[in-house]
Amino acid sequence: MFRKFASALALAALATSQAAMAQRDPDNPTCPQNPNWSNYREMRFTPQQVNGRNVLLAEGAIDDGLLPRLQAALNAHPEAEELWLRSPGGNAQVGNQAGRLIRESGIPTRIPNGWACFSACNFLFMGGIIRYVDNGGQFIVHMFTHTGNRDVIRSEVAQGEENTIGLIGEIEQRSALLASEDNAFLIRMGISRDLLTEVMYRVSAVSDGRNRETRRCLTQQEINRYNVATTPWTGGAAPSATQQQSPSVQQATRGGK
Repeated sequence: MFRKFASALALAALATSQAAMAQRDPDNPTCPQNPNWSNYREMRFTPQQVNGRNVLLAEGAIDDGLLPRLQAALNAHPEAEELWLRSPGGNAQVGNQAGRLIRESGIPTRIPNGWACFSACNFLFMGGIIRYVDNGGQFIVHMFTHTGNRDVIRSEVAQGEENTIGLIGEIEQRSALLASEDNAFLIRMGISRDLLTEVMYRVSAVSDGRNRETRRCLTQQEINRYNVATTPWTGGAAPSATQQQSPSVQQATRGGK
């Protein structure tokens, strides 16, 4: 009787988990409705031993003061074999610098099953000289833009043609510089530039009535094609070592989402 009850509970838990994974964002249909990218306002670093391996968990927003904390965490934990990332993004310039710091350190990066790395977090992940995206991990991109503040645009338009022309010129200049920086970073980190032209720059910069898709979750095929992961996920029936570690990761991060 007890075994039947336990089996029923296990099946119910599995069904609930599958239902949660099946929930898609109607505006961004390639992505889950509630990506697991953490709500910490500042990125936190936690050393954790998982299945006998030393990893460093990096969770939370990429804030202005990230760089010295990242350097301190890497210095304090030279035993860490990998850096596991879960973040909603944040300061893109800091993210770019953090990615370079990670590359200099030589630590591999990973997005574990069930975790999400969005926006500026992409830079940190790409910094890994060896990169893994587990099946079920979410590498989420969008178009970096300077047009996101609608209020500023409306204000300039309301002040007349000259203000609007000036704003457009400024946005074009900043966007061109940002595109150049993105392109240079991808080249340096060994990522295909096609990721920019075929995916990131085809997502809407801002959500509107015609197209509300502002982010894309890459498939494993895309992750492999654009060399986002240096060690491709090959699929198959057998779970990876990291998939087996996922319950431990959940236990390690139970204190905060």
